[in-house]
Amino acid sequence: MSPNSPLDSPPDVGVLIAAGGRGERAGTGEPKQFRPIAGMPMLLRAIRPFTQHPRVRRIVVALPPEFAARPPAWLAGLRGERLTLVAGGATRTASVRAALAALDAGCRVVLVHDAARPFVSLEEIDGVITAAAGGVGALAALPVADTLKQASDAGRVVRTVPRDDLWRALTPQGFPRAMLEEAYRAAGDGTTATDDAGLVEALGRSVVLVPGSVANFKVTTADDFVVAEALARL
Repeated sequence: MSPNSPLDSPPDVGVLIAAGGRGERAGTGEPKQFRPIAGMPMLLRAIRPFTQHPRVRRIVVALPPEFAARPPAWLAGLRGERLTLVAGGATRTASVRAALAALDAGCRVVLVHDAARPFVSLEEIDGVITAAAGGVGALAALPVADTLKQASDAGRVVRTVPRDDLWRALTPQGFPRAMLEEAYRAAGDGTTATDDAGLVEALGRSVVLVPGSVANFKVTTADDFVVAEALARL
């Protein structure tokens, strides 16, 4: 089957969670993905919507190697038929590659999600699965609403960038498995990418946008945790 061909039957879905980072910008001594938001570790919040989805057969979480070997109790207890923990790499791309290698062969659609996005909605997951099952790459995204400025190294504005047709890339991002595997083979081991759709785009494959939610933001800094705490308590 060609990576661009629609899948002939509803496929089993595998999910790769990129959680191999250290999260230094969050200002904590522990990996930011373990930090609680309203009493629940952020990584657990990111995983749960996928464990609750009926189409998801397997979830593979790429962790910092020392935590993959000895995960916290709240995460170790989730291991079993649907969830696997693997050691991630030095980069996000290396972590996703490791998780993809550990995924069950029967999962013909693969979603990739960031552990730092704890508020993904079931609607976003459904939309990405539906598009990827149709034979294309897909990602949750939001249109850019802010005015964009390009600046020099000295901080002087060079120009205003037109925001028409510009979108913010979110996760999950989903692909026919063969397409994602081809993208990683073509990229090579040393490649570093900020998202998987970029690797697929480099192949010349089709990637479509699925409407995302403003709640599905990436928790990166200490200020982001303040926002996340407020959102979790709504």
